[in-house]
Order: sequence, then structure tokens, then C-alpha cells
Amino acid sequence: MTDAELAVLDAAARRIRGSVVGLSHRARTAHLGSSLSCVDILVAAYWKALRIDPKRADDPGRDRLVFSKGHAAMALYSTLSERGFFDAKLLEEYGVDGGRLPEHPSPGCLPGIEVATGSLGHGLSWGVGMSLASRLQERACRVFVVLSDGDCEEGSTWEAAMFAPIHKLSGLTAIVDFNKWQATGRSREIMALEPLSRKWESFGWAAREVDGHDLRALTDALCAPPDAAGRPTAIVAHTIKGKGVSFMEDDNNWHYRSPNADELAKARAELGLP
Repeated sequence: MTDAELAVLDAAARRIRGSVVGLSHRARTAHLGSSLSCVDILVAAYWKALRIDPKRADDPGRDRLVFSKGHAAMALYSTLSERGFFDAKLLEEYGVDGGRLPEHPSPGCLPGIEVATGSLGHGLSWGVGMSLASRLQERACRVFVVLSDGDCEEGSTWEAAMFAPIHKLSGLTAIVDFNKWQATGRSREIMALEPLSRKWESFGWAAREVDGHDLRALTDALCAPPDAAGRPTAIVAHTIKGKGVSFMEDDNNWHYRSPNADELAKARAELGLP
């Protein structure tokens, strides 16, 4: 990836973060920190890794991204809008009674939303099913699933993780937005997640770790060809909750808080946005 291409991705990530902070402010919704931590993952996926056409969002041959951490829907909505799936004006319906953008995504609410998510532990099972269906239909579709720390504590996630290797679903990639926080505290204080990449390896996955805010490294990891031995791939992306806004970074208060007008202005200024 050239420096010019990297600059385009970085600018998109900053605009998306600005949109996310604005959505949380207007709708007074939670999960701001969780939304900010996964923005770079989504940018690398939607701009570089996924074979998609925003104007043909229902193309049967498209690659798919399942956003398992649906509580961070602000990041997904803002990314899809920035990528051209729908007009940015629709973002005004986020969190509004009767609007098309609920706090957790629902299928069909907007182009690009694949499944209903947010009840943690379901996303990888969806991804496994989609990957297996693509093989049965003889389509060369890749499936990416974005998981949270909390997803990795659910039994259904590990049932799916056992299923995928035995069926050699090499077109399946799980990306863990590993920001090391949960609603009530540090992940390591709640469940024994680490060493996380070795857990995936022990389940038969090809696993690697990356800096989840290094767009070049993320792009290289997501765009790598499927494992030659037929294993699914797990990418543990080390991220920072609240990334991009200094006074929100690694502060779990922003799991539930929404910014006031002054905080919104300060955050947008840090992001280099008007």
C-alpha cells in the first residue's frame, strides 16, 4: 500500500470517528468507546479486503462482514455511509424512535447490514454458516467476522471455532477487536482470555496478532490469501477503547457516557474536523 493510499484510509477513519462521536452526542447512546476502537478494522476491511460493490449490496457473490459486536453499531453505520452504501443523511435516524438505524443493527435496515447482531456470541456462528453455504453454492466468497472481548467469552463462539477447522473453512476470518475492556471492568479481571491468539491456535485456526490501529498492518493481515492448509484465520487486533480522542482513550467511563456539546467540539478538533 502506498503512502497516498494510506493517507486516504487515515482520513476516512478520522471522518468515521467524528461521525461516531456525533451520533453518540445526538442520540445520547452508549458504547462510544467500543465503537471508536474498531474503526480502523472496519476501514481496512471495507476499503481493502472485502470484494464489494456499495451499489450492489445484495450481490450473491459478494464477500461478507458480520459485525458480531453489534453494540458498536455507530461505527458500522458510519463506515457504510462513508463507503457509499447509503446517504449520510440517513445517519440522522440513528437511535430515533421509528428511525431506520437502531442501536443494534437489524437485517435489512440499511444496505450492507448482513444480520442482526449485538447479543454477543452469535456472530461467529453466522460467519461459519455463511462460509459453509458459499462452499456448497460453489461461490468463492470470503467471510469476515468482527468480534469483541465479550464475544470471546461466550460458549457459542467456541463451538463455532471448533466447527470451522474440521470443515476447512479457509475462507473464514475472525478479527477480534481486543481492546481489553468490558462493560464492568478489564477483561482480564473478568475472564481468562489471554493468551488469546494461542487459544485460537489450539482450536485449529491460523492465528496472528496485529496492532489494531496500524492501517497498513491491518490491511496486510486482512488481504492475505486464505491459509494453504485449509484452516480458518483468526486475527487478534490489539486496540484501545476510545481510540482517536485523547480524553476517551482507555477510559471505560465512555462505555456508557455520551459526550456533551463541549466534549463533541473538543473531540472533533482533535480529529482535525470542523
